[in-house]
Amino acid sequence: MTSVATDKVEWALGLLNAASTGNYEVESLADTWPDLDERTAYAIQKRLVVGHVKDEATHISGLKLGLTSVAKQQQMNVGEPIYGLLIGSRMIDEGEPLKIASLIHPKAEPEIAIVTGEALQGPGVTAAQARAAIASASCAMEIIDSRYKNFRFTFTDVIADNTSAARHTISTFRVPAKDLDLRTSGVVFEKNGEVVSTAAGAAILGDPAEGLAWLANKVAEHGEAIPAGTVVMTGALTDAISIAPGDVVRVTIAQLGSLTLRCV
Repeated sequence: MTSVATDKVEWALGLLNAASTGNYEVESLADTWPDLDERTAYAIQKRLVVGHVKDEATHISGLKLGLTSVAKQQQMNVGEPIYGLLIGSRMIDEGEPLKIASLIHPKAEPEIAIVTGEALQGPGVTAAQARAAIASASCAMEIIDSRYKNFRFTFTDVIADNTSAARHTISTFRVPAKDLDLRTSGVVFEKNGEVVSTAAGAAILGDPAEGLAWLANKVAEHGEAIPAGTVVMTGALTDAISIAPGDVVRVTIAQLGSLTLRCV
């Protein structure tokens, strides 16, 4: 990496880290660095997250998928998903309220969280192999909170920003995957008692197992694998919705139960 590129990486890290810790918006990286490439963006992401991992409570606790719907990929003018890292200290325990004041402009989205029972090493992982590697699944929600002003960003911007990850919550009710066909699991997403959207597990690339296979093959490009016991948030099942103090959001997924999050 040239000294100029190194300087740009350090600038991007400083900007995103300050925005995250200070809870304020910044302009898109692309405004200053229009030729930021995907591999460099993932390198920035990893360094950004590792910079927040200082003790056992803030360990990297799993992986997350983003841009798993065709509509979102078309919106970003890309042909594949993206992935990010989960931080243990940003997990909201079931029943614990979400403190909105700690975020910039949060949005909630319903997801399926899975835990792997077997390691997955790409390249060449198939959906069938990924499906067989899923040990259990649960209802989940992710709170996204892009550091970029007005949620305006490019494909590489959002990768560098750890795919807008902010908080996540996962139901403690885990269902063995052998009992499930996640593609056909119906999803109902509610806000303050009103249904805002419905979907099925097939919203995730046609099958959450396809998402997991893609993830295994993608991290292999960076010399990594998915160990057994890894938590994976498989991507948004519906559009994200804005949340504010006093809101209550709830996701119900057939066979997986429900999960409620209260905002304060």
